Amino acid sequence: MRPTLLLAALCATFIGHATALAKEMGKPNILFVIADDWGNGHAGAYGCSWVKTPNFDRVAKEGLLFLNAYTPTAKCAPSRSAIMTGRHPWLLGAAANHTPSFPPEIGILPEALAKAGYFYASTGKVWGPGESRKADGSPRPMTGKVYQKRRLQPPAKAIAPNDYAANFADFLQDAPKGQPWFFWLGFQEPHRAYEEGSHTRFGKKPGDVDRVPNYWPDNATVRGDMLDYAVEVEHLDAHLGKVLAQLEALGELDRTLIIVTSDNGMPFPRVKGSTYENANHLPFAVRWPVGIPASSRGRKVAEFVSFVDLAPTFLEAAELPWEKSGLLPTSGRSLFDIFRSDGTAPVAGRDSTLIGRERNDLGRPGDVGYPTRGIVKDGLIYLENAEPSRWPACNPETGYLDTDASPTKSLILQARRDKGSDPFWELCFGMRPGQELYDLRTDPDCVRNLAVTRQADAEKLRTQMWAELKRQGDLRALGRGAEYEAHPHPDVKRRGFYERYMKGEPINAGWVDKTDFEPAPVKPAR
Repeated sequence: MRPTLLLAALCATFIGHATALAKEMGKPNILFVIADDWGNGHAGAYGCSWVKTPNFDRVAKEGLLFLNAYTPTAKCAPSRSAIMTGRHPWLLGAAANHTPSFPPEIGILPEALAKAGYFYASTGKVWGPGESRKADGSPRPMTGKVYQKRRLQPPAKAIAPNDYAANFADFLQDAPKGQPWFFWLGFQEPHRAYEEGSHTRFGKKPGDVDRVPNYWPDNATVRGDMLDYAVEVEHLDAHLGKVLAQLEALGELDRTLIIVTSDNGMPFPRVKGSTYENANHLPFAVRWPVGIPASSRGRKVAEFVSFVDLAPTFLEAAELPWEKSGLLPTSGRSLFDIFRSDGTAPVAGRDSTLIGRERNDLGRPGDVGYPTRGIVKDGLIYLENAEPSRWPACNPETGYLDTDASPTKSLILQARRDKGSDPFWELCFGMRPGQELYDLRTDPDCVRNLAVTRQADAEKLRTQMWAELKRQGDLRALGRGAEYEAHPHPDVKRRGFYERYMKGEPINAGWVDKTDFEPAPVKPAR
């Protein structure tokens, strides 16, 4: 037999054995680990030297490391809504927005897993911010049984006191014998706020950061802010290690499907809440020896993966057909074809991914959003902003509310005030054109817009993007985009934020600093 045919036969044998073993072992336990605001490439497995993640790296080494995993929308609630439903946020009505009232008629993953016989539980952050209720007004079980009693003394002041590993241990004691479980391990890190300067106690120095993105100034303040973020990522990774050790001690590690990822990019200007590469592109690793052939473990997966693929993956693992799940038709697909692949050929149909946003946070007249749709394909990212006359990070006079307060944000805002103009302010907070195109191979930070100079590439991606969105039923593609903005913010204390702020009423906006608010409206540069 020729070597290539022999290799193919051996791979087929390994895959066949893995599939048979998976069926023999029954439905797997599922551990879904999701960080809050952990960004693209910030793990040792991706070659990052200034964020130490030995436990994420272990998951990747003993499983699969995904190089092109994307959330459709880079904000907590809509990103997690996609996970909960297997649908892009723009197919979820009010749940397209940040801080929505989740539509009661739309089925969710916990309800489907219950049908499949799973014991569903969680600790930390699951879905939100927003409200989710059944049609009768009663609370909806987004979280399952919550394990939250165990507390610890955080290593830095702003880190959550949740002892994630101890709470997971309590869950393992409660998990019914013989019943498969799904545990949502929702880290609250590295969401802001941070203890400024905490990195120095951990021996980190500004020179450790190998590269500052081109949309921020490269100085000690920004580097220190990045390292404070790294402290929080390393905290969650340490707890991940304790959780893996618990499963290993019980002999459950290898039969547990483990997925580790984040909901959106790091909470810095031009990242979280935006639609650029580092906003939507996320860390993603999977470990499941029962379901992944031994020959593939440690493989780097180049195929595109979207968060809408997670629910189909979980339900295939749970052996629950989608049509019996109670969920609406998915716009994703199961990752099992990638799990079973030997990596010698790309998986069909995964050549691009769709991204976009509607209303993230309040802070514009009429509580309107900043609607954008985009597509990532062939090393390019194309974005189309439906309302380019609006401020992308919310209005300056209301504190740029779509960007969390931080030393980096304050530094950039002050630079514009001091100098009258600032290139980093324009990149992070300035108005944007209707169309944007970036070559990720030469410009991963997306700072050089090529939409005019490469019109053919932009038009090709635009045509594909809108065709796919129209086929899905995106209201923007059907000329009904205003319906997304008609959904009210469920928190009555924050509705009409802009108008109330301009009247001088006290407004609660805890994620911005008082110095973020401009004393007067800012005139756009263009």
